[in-house]
Amino acid sequence: MPMEADEPRTYSYLGPAGTFTEAALAQVQEAQGQRWNPVANVGAALADVASGRAHGAMIAIENTVEGGVSSAQDALANTPGLRIIGEYLVPVSFVLVAPRGTRIEDVSQIAAHPVAYAQCLEWLGRHVPQHEPVVAASNVASAIGVLDGSLPAQAAIAAPGVVDHYDVDVLAEGIGDNPDAVTRFVLVTRTVVPPARTGADKTSLIAELPKEVPGALLEMLEQFATRGINLSLIQSRPVGDRLGRYRFVIDADGHIEDERVADALMGLKRFSPNVIFLGSYPRADRVTVPCSPRYSDESFADARDWVRGLLTGVDDG
Repeated sequence: MPMEADEPRTYSYLGPAGTFTEAALAQVQEAQGQRWNPVANVGAALADVASGRAHGAMIAIENTVEGGVSSAQDALANTPGLRIIGEYLVPVSFVLVAPRGTRIEDVSQIAAHPVAYAQCLEWLGRHVPQHEPVVAASNVASAIGVLDGSLPAQAAIAAPGVVDHYDVDVLAEGIGDNPDAVTRFVLVTRTVVPPARTGADKTSLIAELPKEVPGALLEMLEQFATRGINLSLIQSRPVGDRLGRYRFVIDADGHIEDERVADALMGLKRFSPNVIFLGSYPRADRVTVPCSPRYSDESFADARDWVRGLLTGVDDG
């Protein structure tokens, strides 16, 4: 059932307590003092929002090693009525933990969330080369599964904060392959008016090609290139109805209130049979991406005024 207006707001996130997703949610000022609901996966978090059981959901969307998180991208594509209203960056590092008394030479199976596992491959290859991976639902669920025996593994890759919640031995610290690794999270709500333009914004969307022909992808990208819009992310994901059909997850620098972005979205809507607007929201790093003066709001307004003048018989000289 949807939440009553006077109830505390609920925010769903990939749990249990101690995950990087919880650390991202801790950055959301309006979520402080509200109800935090740990769930098993991204789909469940977004379903809570879509159904009205939660006001918002925090999900991981991209990381510096693996790029876009495919499970989150697919869930956003397949859950209607959602909007991204903010993004948050969390530096990530990993530890290898095990039940008390375990030695690293005793480890032959390692439990890990797939995204975390991918970020530790080089270290694992050097230090535990013969191990077998065991999939876990989250970075904390991996440790819990090893401790309670629900996962067939002797050790787990987890976030450092796991030691604050569970009785484990740390077999190794800093096992991530990239010491500067960062995961990008987004806060998702039901469809709302986008947050106000700040000048350092990002617009996320998903679009399909109208047909599989040479040059179709180029034509789609030209909707942005001809308007001076930089794309910070473009990733293909299968639509799923048949082989060879893909949708494209896109992050564009700018806000829908920017003339160039709105114009590009109109062009994309004319071009693509299915465009999903995920939202315009402030960049977490607050970096303003400059654009050429010919793509400024003023230049679009001047061009429209010029055309209106031609239509009303005003001399363009």
